[in-house]
Amino acid sequence: MIKQTIRYKIRQDGIVEEIVEGAKGSQCEELTRNVENKLGDVTRRLNKPEYYQTQVDQSNVTLQHNQNQAQGS
Repeated sequence: MIKQTIRYKIRQDGIVEEIVEGAKGSQCEELTRNVENKLGDVTRRLNKPEYYQTQVDQSNVTLQHNQNQAQGS
């Protein structure tokens, strides 16, 4: 499992910046939804490139090596 980290930065003007690491796709929004609802209104959201990547369940991946080669080669 990939480590997921949420960092908060409170600026002098009172704005809270939230940075999510280790999440792909909309997973970051799911991780932070409860805290964001308690902090107040989200005024701006900047998505990192990972947001546009799809999530892959690696536990169900099967690799087959040289499946098209004839036996005894």
